[in-house]
Amino acid sequence: METITGIRSRTVVIAAEDIDTDQIIPARFLTTTTREGLGAHAFADWRYDESGHRREDCVLNDPETEGCEVLVAGRNFGCGSSREHAPWALLEFGFRAVISSEIADIFRSNALKNRLVPIEIGGEAHDWLLSNPGADVEIDIVAGYVEYGDGQRASFPLDRFARHCLLQGVDSMGFLLEQNDAIRRYEDARTCMPV
Repeated sequence: METITGIRSRTVVIAAEDIDTDQIIPARFLTTTTREGLGAHAFADWRYDESGHRREDCVLNDPETEGCEVLVAGRNFGCGSSREHAPWALLEFGFRAVISSEIADIFRSNALKNRLVPIEIGGEAHDWLLSNPGADVEIDIVAGYVEYGDGQRASFPLDRFARHCLLQGVDSMGFLLEQNDAIRRYEDARTCMPV
């Protein structure tokens, strides 16, 4: 697994608040247990009309946003039902991080398990990013900040274990497997007591 120490990218801005998981990946696309192909359905109801034609007014269909790896969204991103398909769809679409002033707990957990970096920043930093679509940002996972504009920085919280997994290129199962020798030593040091 790839280590993630930082991300540099231009941003795509969707300023809407309360973007729920059904908007990120509509329920009709949840028939798969793998992530392959889900990026094509990310924000499907926003990107396509009822006939399946691309909506020209959707920022995600704008060729200028191609290659952008950071999504900046309004408050309360990822609310609604828990579905791992939501971070899968965003990752397959090409995003590596989501920045919002508030990210739903279940979405945050699912995102981190799948190596999509959920970043909460508020105040002036979030307002600036919402007002400046296409801005260049640098996300430093090690130090825990987003750099934007003319060198302004906003720090963000990140669970210690999640940071470790991102920086080491492991998921929770990989972390446990790394502990195998220590687990074996612990078990060997304990003897079964007769009943």
